[in-house]
Amino acid sequence: MRKMNGLSVCLLLWDLLDLALGYLTVSIEPLPPVVAGDAVTLKCNFKTDGRMREIVWYRVTDGGTIKQKIFTFDAMFSTNYSHMENYRKREDLVYQSTVRLPEVRISDNGPYECHVGIYDRATREKVVLASGNIFLNVMSPPTSIAVLAADSPAPFSRYQAQNFTLVCVVAGGKPAPMVYFKRDGEPIEAVPLPEPPVGAAALQDSRAFRSLLNRDLDDTKMRKSLSILDVQGRAGRPPTEDPSRGRTPDPGLLSDPTPESIPETVVSREFPRWVHDAEPVYFLHHSHVPVSDGTVEVRALLMWTLNPQIDNEALFSCEVKHPALSMPMQSEVTLVAPKGPKIMMTPTRARVGDTVRILVHGFQNEVFPEPLFTWTRVGSRLLDGSAEHDGKELVLERVPAELNGSMYRCTAQNPLGSTDTHTRLIVFENPNIPRGTEDSNGSVCSLVGVRLTLMLALTVILELT
Repeated sequence: MRKMNGLSVCLLLWDLLDLALGYLTVSIEPLPPVVAGDAVTLKCNFKTDGRMREIVWYRVTDGGTIKQKIFTFDAMFSTNYSHMENYRKREDLVYQSTVRLPEVRISDNGPYECHVGIYDRATREKVVLASGNIFLNVMSPPTSIAVLAADSPAPFSRYQAQNFTLVCVVAGGKPAPMVYFKRDGEPIEAVPLPEPPVGAAALQDSRAFRSLLNRDLDDTKMRKSLSILDVQGRAGRPPTEDPSRGRTPDPGLLSDPTPESIPETVVSREFPRWVHDAEPVYFLHHSHVPVSDGTVEVRALLMWTLNPQIDNEALFSCEVKHPALSMPMQSEVTLVAPKGPKIMMTPTRARVGDTVRILVHGFQNEVFPEPLFTWTRVGSRLLDGSAEHDGKELVLERVPAELNGSMYRCTAQNPLGSTDTHTRLIVFENPNIPRGTEDSNGSVCSLVGVRLTLMLALTVILELT
């Protein structure tokens, strides 16, 4: 009898073991990435010549340490095979078990396993197990996109060029989307930066150039604005003294019933004194921030040296491409310098003792980036003693008669330009407040308060005597 070599013996033993235990193979059909919200069907195919015992589907979490059952079929307690299909092929039974996820979420992303058990042929009781696995990749399209200025609000410098940074923030995407910029509809060829740009506008102090923007040093513009106001004042208001000289107007002028245009405004604009002829060089930096829900927030920074002559009214757009999007998502902004500010004053006819609010109500068009607003009083300090006030609104508490005819300047500026609006405050006499009852700070004192003070003083004197 011919001797059998070692390999032949192993194959023979393997065939005998297969006949004894039965034949079982399991595989799960691969799936391409799916989009959150879609319905997904997981398919487990297995082939055997034995009698089926059970089918169990698991969802694997925490790196494989936890397996959560999502479907179980036990042949001992169920004869319903409606969830499976089978057909006979070469004396083997081929089955397909399916699990349907009607609306997948980002949290469903991860590995899944299909475990199948059959009875062996020898004992008819011992179970033979086999399994297959698949990784379900769930994509999510971006949910939001926004284009911002890195340091808004920010000042304008007419004396030197400054860097400017646009930030495109894209949130809710998985995997991270591809983000790029366009200018006036044309893609921008930018120099990629592996690290955030040093000296980017986002890292600069928004007050860095305030020393260059002292309005009182701009003599040419100041003289022009004051001359226009002076001409309008002689034509349309009582000849009160110039409030910048600190003189008190005649109280009799406050009772003049002649209606006036309140407030009178003059608008002037600043333009750069430097010229930058070279084509701008753009720099681009991307950063990815993982979010707890499995998505990624992408921030794309586009930085260049701003040139108001050519960048004013330029259209910049941020576009996003993602495999879960049928077409690119985009957000766009137009760089615009502030001009034509609209000033609103309440009350429209201010009287002594009223609280006056002067507010920037809007502009002739949309302004981007957001302007920085600064209020000053021409020739003097504000009512509270400060040199300037930041914000869209200036509040004057309990205005005294001395403020009649005073001028206030609102400077609205962004990196593309600056505009000044001068407005005059007209204060009328208040019949409810007798003349001469104001303290040095401009607050109004009632006669009852004066009498009470005198009574207290007399009482103290009598007690001392």
